[in-house]
Amino acid sequence: MLTRRHFIGSTAALFSAPIASTGWAAPTSDRSRWSAWDAQITPVNYDPATSNPWGFHPRFLPQLVEANPGLTPGDIHVDAVARYLYHIREDGTAMRYGVAIARGNLYEPGTYTIKRKAKWPTWTPTAAMIKRDPGLYERHADGMNGGPTNPLGSRAFYLFVGNRDTYLRIHGSPSPRSIGGRASSGCVRMVMAHINGLYEHVSTGSTAYLYPPEDTVSARS
Repeated sequence: MLTRRHFIGSTAALFSAPIASTGWAAPTSDRSRWSAWDAQITPVNYDPATSNPWGFHPRFLPQLVEANPGLTPGDIHVDAVARYLYHIREDGTAMRYGVAIARGNLYEPGTYTIKRKAKWPTWTPTAAMIKRDPGLYERHADGMNGGPTNPLGSRAFYLFVGNRDTYLRIHGSPSPRSIGGRASSGCVRMVMAHINGLYEHVSTGSTAYLYPPEDTVSARS
């Protein structure tokens, strides 16, 4: 028969050694610094329609344009060929912004739901990103705190299919000179000052349509 002493001795042998701390902590975003960061990435005397210290083509500055008939207000449409993002408004107009899209076949056209949005988000590269380019991403495998140098920038919209996070984002970028090109690892990039202006007008539950890029269109034509 097992005595109480035997039971205590046996369990001590199994469980007496404490699990060592790995020292890992989830990345964070210091809310107390958000306003200062917003000021840091916003040009002096900022006018969305004219401020362009980044030096890209003026057509990528925010513009109010006429929307095509029948589009749902609140939705986002990304024209990957022209490198434009359109946010549809109630009055039949749309705000148009310049964007950068992903390199090569990393861009994923499709219809997505914006299920989350975040200010000064944290970022963790996916396993596929680390495998594809370990020299660039492996050092961030445990995640990166929010801030002006974070790859997701100042704001991010998280794209889902059903309840599945696709890990695709529409986000601000600390590399605004990439606007108009193909630079990211799957996401749609915007100037941080631009996405800050867009952010409050986009509701979770809205639909984001990412249309095919020029190489796909050419292949099908």
